[in-house]
Amino acid sequence: MDSCDVLIVGGGPAGSSCAWKLRNSGLRVSILDKQVFPRDKVCGGWITPGVLAELEIDPAEYARGRVLQPITGFRTGCMDGPAVETDYGEPVSYGIRRREFDEYLLKRSGARLLQGVQLTSLERSGEEWIANGQIRSRLVVGCGGHFCPVARLTGAKGGRETAVVAQEAEFEMNQQQVAGCRVRPDVPELYFCSDIRGYGWCFRKQNFLNVGLGRLDPHRLPEHVAGFLRFLASAGRLAFELPSAPLGHAYLLYGSSARDVVGEALILTGDAAGLAYSQSGEGIRPAVESGLLAAKAILAADGKYSRERLESYRGLLAARFGDAGKDWSTRMGRHLPALLIGAISRRLLGTRWFTREVVLNRWFLRRDQPLLSC
Repeated sequence: MDSCDVLIVGGGPAGSSCAWKLRNSGLRVSILDKQVFPRDKVCGGWITPGVLAELEIDPAEYARGRVLQPITGFRTGCMDGPAVETDYGEPVSYGIRRREFDEYLLKRSGARLLQGVQLTSLERSGEEWIANGQIRSRLVVGCGGHFCPVARLTGAKGGRETAVVAQEAEFEMNQQQVAGCRVRPDVPELYFCSDIRGYGWCFRKQNFLNVGLGRLDPHRLPEHVAGFLRFLASAGRLAFELPSAPLGHAYLLYGSSARDVVGEALILTGDAAGLAYSQSGEGIRPAVESGLLAAKAILAADGKYSRERLESYRGLLAARFGDAGKDWSTRMGRHLPALLIGAISRRLLGTRWFTREVVLNRWFLRRDQPLLSC
């Protein structure tokens, strides 16, 4: 029977970041993932400079042979209101392709990789977990996204959770499509639904285009996506149809999940723990930071992985993410009528100050948030 000290289930940014932080600890770390990397991942695909800094990634080195699209501004608005362009004059984010980014993080993690292996069973035996009846581990870290098998096999009730649902398509444009795309590579476009229960994006990364829409409302999502595509066409942003149907995914916003992030020799991170930012839905930075914080808690436990010894992880998450999901914008969406929300939103999103300082700096770029120190 195979064995390790830490079994990380999920090779995305959360799992790779946790393993990378543990690389010099002396612990035997394995990453198990049902996919073989590189693999496609449904995601808008942009990261802030903070992600690169926290993972000690040199942008110039990463960009060699990979997509790293500098973002210097945004075009934002409501679908039924005016658009506002915000220019920062310098890179404030970067566009990536998840198949490239995730493979890069996985390869440099330092962990033993078990790719193409799905987690089908997880049982407790004494002070160890046994995965798939053949892998013994003293500690399991669930990093498998919203549908993480570790969360499912240890009691998460997915059917009782309210998740954000989204559909998106990413593809490389041909010459004719490039000519029919008015979206600048350095200026992604974000358009909120009139009820502020979701937004659509159109994001060009060199010659790759990512188009999608997500909503905190599972009803009629394909209709909303189709409406967004019609809006992009009528606004002159895209003069062609998508070459393939959008793919779907789901995730939980921080503050909306009842999942227990700590158990007996068990930790959940990233989307498995429901950590996506409440206003933007971004999950990459919370995934990376939760992976780093999980590693910190693991090291602090000093080889004793009881629930009590791992509780520090819960405190680290609370200190980092606070009361995300419970700010004024979230409360407004829950308690005000839809028509009133729409009227307020159109007015606010049409102002340059609110767009720059609140929507972009605070919600999407998190420019007021210092780098994680761990």
